[in-house]
Amino acid sequence: MPGWKEEARRFLFQIHHTGCITSTVIPALTGLDPQLYSAHVPRWIHCSSAFCKSKPDSANLQEIIEHEPKSLVTHDELFERAARDAKSKANFNRVVDTFNKKDIRRRGHVEFIYAALKKMPEFRVERDITVYNKLLDVFPKEVFVPRNFIQRMFNHYPRQQECGVQVLEQMESYGIMPNMETKVLLVQIFGEKSHPMRKYQRIMYWFPKFKNLNPFPVPLELPQDPVDLSRFSLTRIANDLDAKITVYQLPSTHITETGAEISHPHIVGIQSPEQRTLLAKHNPNKPVFVEGPFPLWLRKTCVHYYLLRADPIPPEEQIEEELDPELIGPEQSFFFPQYIELDLRRDLGDDDSFDVDDVVEGAVYAMCMTGQGDQATLAQWINGLQEDNPVLGQVPTVFRLDSAFRELQKVEDVRYDSEQHPGAEEEHIIQDEVLHSQGMKR
Repeated sequence: MPGWKEEARRFLFQIHHTGCITSTVIPALTGLDPQLYSAHVPRWIHCSSAFCKSKPDSANLQEIIEHEPKSLVTHDELFERAARDAKSKANFNRVVDTFNKKDIRRRGHVEFIYAALKKMPEFRVERDITVYNKLLDVFPKEVFVPRNFIQRMFNHYPRQQECGVQVLEQMESYGIMPNMETKVLLVQIFGEKSHPMRKYQRIMYWFPKFKNLNPFPVPLELPQDPVDLSRFSLTRIANDLDAKITVYQLPSTHITETGAEISHPHIVGIQSPEQRTLLAKHNPNKPVFVEGPFPLWLRKTCVHYYLLRADPIPPEEQIEEELDPELIGPEQSFFFPQYIELDLRRDLGDDDSFDVDDVVEGAVYAMCMTGQGDQATLAQWINGLQEDNPVLGQVPTVFRLDSAFRELQKVEDVRYDSEQHPGAEEEHIIQDEVLHSQGMKR
């Protein structure tokens, strides 16, 4: 028996030197001490080239995983790397082209499309129909098309169809109408009887009906200049096309002798001839109020405006003006309706009364928009209004800004500091514009 063990050990040593068994197997088979064996026998490891290629080390495997994104996080990193130079349409298309050329089978295309839809507003391509068609082109063609009525009935490839519907829903939310290329891509990808194709048909049915429904649409690109934006906003608020827009002050920066920099905000106001007439009839013993700011949303931009208004007239002081019959004319007029009593012969149970709460509000005399909503800036607006409305020099003006809990101050108490705002006496009305009734409201 001892001689048999020696022969077995020698045989295993010879096999190890030929490269068939590694050094970690020999001590386990022979019963030798691993430290003693490693001290006498060199660690020769022989393996074939195929074995090395099939099992790479951990570093190479990590690189392969990084270069093959399969999750939403890695796709986001692709767009972040492309956005290091600039977030533009060209860089966005470059990422999509790189993904298309990487794998002919387009593995992971659903995760990539979801990541691209989320990154589109950052690259400012959320309103570009060509980019949406490029994302739809990422889907493999003629793979998800149902072959029979059973596949069509059981929602063939539901995950891919849901992704296609999500692309169309984002187009719908931004008001982008699909074109013929979109239809061709959907037919090639999902077929004519699929959920994305039905979504396309619903969009094409409703979008033309609602496209020109708003008579006063807001442009997609708003003016960047604050004066132009204020002029556009006040024009939309005003109910009279004959209202006059006045620019009382342009934004500017002034440097004093001490080196301090003082910025002057813009002040843009609007007043109609009817408002000017109502202000001329205002009782000088009663104050007028400057209230605000009130928000106005233009798409995703929020601007604020201020009002010059008065308290409602008490019922005992209201005077009903009789209309001149010669101005009315014999025909019925929508502005001056004639009161005609008609016997409708209704049943006693018919009740034609309505519970309507009549909220009496004071008259609005003018509106303005400014870069700063402090009392000093709004006092300049009131001073500019006095040129066309001399009654403001006799009427006390009270400021009610931001909150009703603030202490009310009159315009006489607001003293303009000449050291902080030099050259105020030289300011004048810069520009007057009149929106004639012949024009169209933009």
